[in-house]
Amino acid sequence: MPRKNPHVEEADENNLEVGKPKDWAAGIPGVYHSMQPALKHMGVGRAGKTLLGLNQKDGFDCMSCAWPDPGHRKTFEFCEQGAKAVTWEATPVVVPSEFWAANPVTELRERSEYWLGMQGRLTEPVYKPAGDDHYRPVSWDEAFSIIGSKLQGLDSPDEAAFYTSGRTSNEAAFLYQLFVRAYGTNNLPDCSNMCHESSGWAMGQTIGVGKATISYDDFAKADLIIIMGQNPGSNHPRMLTALEEAKEAGCEIVAINPLPEAGLMRYKNPQKVNGILGRGTELADQYLQIRLGGDMALMQALSKRVLDAESKRPGKVLDHEFLREHCEGLDELQAHLASLQETTVLRATGLSSMEIDELAERYLRAGKVIITWAMGITQHKKAVPTIKEIINLLLLRGNIGKPGAGASPIRGHSNVQGDRTMGIWEQMPPAFLDALAKEFSFEPPREPGADAVETIRKMRDGGIKVFVAMGGNFVAAISDTHAAEAAVANTEMTVQISTKLNRSHAVTGEEALILPTLGRTEIDLQETGPQFVSVEDTVSAVHASEGKVKPVAPGLLSEVAIVTRLARATVDSRINADWAGFERNYDLVRDHISHVVAGCEDYNRRIREWGGFVLPNGPRDSRTFRTPTGKAMLTVNQLEHVERPAGTLILQTVRSHDQFNTTIYGHNDRYRGVKKGRDVVFVSAEDISELGLADGQYVDIHGVYDDGTERVIRKFRVVSYPTARGCAAAYYPEANVLVPLESVAEGSHTPVSKAVIVRLEPSLA
Repeated sequence: MPRKNPHVEEADENNLEVGKPKDWAAGIPGVYHSMQPALKHMGVGRAGKTLLGLNQKDGFDCMSCAWPDPGHRKTFEFCEQGAKAVTWEATPVVVPSEFWAANPVTELRERSEYWLGMQGRLTEPVYKPAGDDHYRPVSWDEAFSIIGSKLQGLDSPDEAAFYTSGRTSNEAAFLYQLFVRAYGTNNLPDCSNMCHESSGWAMGQTIGVGKATISYDDFAKADLIIIMGQNPGSNHPRMLTALEEAKEAGCEIVAINPLPEAGLMRYKNPQKVNGILGRGTELADQYLQIRLGGDMALMQALSKRVLDAESKRPGKVLDHEFLREHCEGLDELQAHLASLQETTVLRATGLSSMEIDELAERYLRAGKVIITWAMGITQHKKAVPTIKEIINLLLLRGNIGKPGAGASPIRGHSNVQGDRTMGIWEQMPPAFLDALAKEFSFEPPREPGADAVETIRKMRDGGIKVFVAMGGNFVAAISDTHAAEAAVANTEMTVQISTKLNRSHAVTGEEALILPTLGRTEIDLQETGPQFVSVEDTVSAVHASEGKVKPVAPGLLSEVAIVTRLARATVDSRINADWAGFERNYDLVRDHISHVVAGCEDYNRRIREWGGFVLPNGPRDSRTFRTPTGKAMLTVNQLEHVERPAGTLILQTVRSHDQFNTTIYGHNDRYRGVKKGRDVVFVSAEDISELGLADGQYVDIHGVYDDGTERVIRKFRVVSYPTARGCAAAYYPEANVLVPLESVAEGSHTPVSKAVIVRLEPSLA
C-alpha cells in the first residue's frame, strides 16, 4: 500500500562532521548500507523481489551504472549503489494529489535536491499553466493534448529540444528519436553530451568506434590495468569484483587520480570470507596522484618512453606487425614526441620522473593491457586529444583487438550507450538516417541539432521555446547553474517525464508539465500482456530487462506508452508508424530496430536468448577499423596543460558516495569521512597553509575567468585532504555554478567540470 508524508532529515552544514578518509571499500558496511535503506523504505517483501531480480538474466537491469554483467551470476548480483538506486525508485512512498496545492513552484525551488526526491514517486500527470505558481493534476489525455498543441503551434520544429537520460530503454529511446525526427528536428541532447562525448569523438576518429574494445572477461586476462580519472568504489562498485578477479589472476593495477579513492586501494568483497573477516584485496600496485589536467602529458611521456625503449632494442618493443597491417601515423607520432620536454611533463603532471618510469616499466613488461577511464578524463578542455593519446599508447604495442587488452571507457549511466545506439544523438550518421527513412517512409531532418550546451544557449537566446526531457535532471546536471536556470525559465513550456521530483521540476518554462512513468523495477503490463525492454551495457552487451514488482500506483504509463502517445498527439500519421501498436506490443518496436540499427538484426529472437547478445565491434572482434583509411590512426596532439595563477587552485567536481548523478541519497560520504553535509572543498594541507587558510575554515569559492562574470558558491568548509598539490574538489551538482557555459572540451562540447580555476576567500557569512 503506498505510503505518504515521509520524514526528511536535511543536511546540517553548521554541524558537519569530518573524519579520516577510508583506505578500503565495501565489506560489512557495504552490506549494511545496501540492505538497511531497502528494508526500511520498501519492506522485506518488496526489497526481496527487487534486489534478487537485480542484474539477473530473468530480472531487470540496474539503473545505477552501465557495468557489464558476468556470464555466471551470483544470487546477490548487485552493489551498494545499485541497492540504493532500486530503493530510491521502488519506494512505496508516493506524492499525494494535495501536495501540489500546498507547494507552490517558487517554494519547491527553495527545497534541496534531497528533499524533493524524498517526497516519493510521482503518480499522476500535473500541469502548471502560464502565470500560475502551482502544478495541478490533469488527465493523461489533457496532458498530451496540451503538449501536442504547443509543439504543433511552433514556427519551426527546431524551436523544440528533446533531452534523454541514460535510464531510458532501447525501445523507448528508438521511439523517442523516431518521434522527434518525424516532428522535424535533430535537437536530441542527451546526458552523454555531459559525460562521455569526448570518448566517442576521440575513439571514433582514431579506431572507428566510440565504445569499449573489451569484454567483461578481458579484465581477468589482462597483465596490466590502468585506471584513470574514476572512482569505482562509489560510482560503479561492481567493477571492484572484476579488479579483484584480475588481481587474483596475476594482473598488476595502476590507479591515476588526483584524489586517493578507497575503492582503488583495497577491496573487501562482502561475498567472500576474506572480505568480511580479513583485509580483503590490495588493488593498486601503484597510485599516481596526478595534477588535474596532466593526463595528456603523462600519456605522451609514456609513449615517448616506449619509443625510446624500441630505439634501444629495435624490433623488441613495438608490435611492428600490428602497426604495419592495421595502423597509420607512427612516423609522425615518433617525430612529434621526440621534442617532448621532461620538464614540461613534470610541471603538467605534478609527478616525478621516477613515478613515470615505474609505470612505463610496468607497461613495457605487460603483454596485455587495458586502459579504463571515466569523467576525470572526459571533462577537460583537452579531453579528446587526451583520449587520443591513450589510444596511441595502446596501439604502439598492439593492445587493441586481443584478449585481455583494449580501451575501456566506463559509462556511468545504465543505458546511455544504448540510447546512442538507438539514435539518440543530435548528429546521427547518414547511414542511420537513410535506414530510418526507408523503414518509415519519410525524410528525416539532416542538419545537426543542438547538443546539451547548445540547447541552453538557444533557450537563453529565445531560439528554443519548448523543452521535453525523457528522464534525468537537466537543469541540475548541466554547467553554469544560474545561466542554465535562467535559460530554462526563458522557455514557453517544459515537459519532464520522471519517476520522482527533482530540481528540473521546480525550474520551469512559462508552462510546465510532469508526466509520471513506470520505474525499471516495475511490471509493465500492456494490452497484449507483460512487456520487457532491453538495454546495452558499457561493453556493448544487449540484454532484456523486466520489472518484478507491482507499480506503486495505478494509471502509471511506461516510457514507451508516453512516447507513443506524445507522437499520436503531435505527428500522428505523418510517417508510416503504428504508434498504438507499439504501445500494445514492444516486439513491434524491436522488429523495426532490427531493420534500422546495424548489429541488431533479428532482435526479437536474439534478445530472448539467455543473456542476450553482443553488438559487433570491429577493433575488438577482428582488428578492423571504420576510419577513412580503414586503419587505426596514431595521432599527433599538441600538449596544453592547465596553468594555475598564483593564489588559485584547480578544482574538479566529484560525486559523494551517497549519490547517483544529481540524485542525493543522503548527506554522508563515508569513504571520504564527511557526514551531515555536502558544502565542503577538499584541499591539501600544504595548499591550505600556502593560501593562509585553516582546516575547518569556511570560505567562498570564486571562479577565476576572463569573461568578467562573477560565479561564486558561499560558505563551504575547507577540508584538509590528501589530494594532489594545487588541486581541489567539491561536490557535483553544487559546484556546477562555477563551470562557465562556454567552457567546453574541444570537439565534444562536454562541460569542463574537472579543471576550474578558483580562488578561496574567507567567508563573511
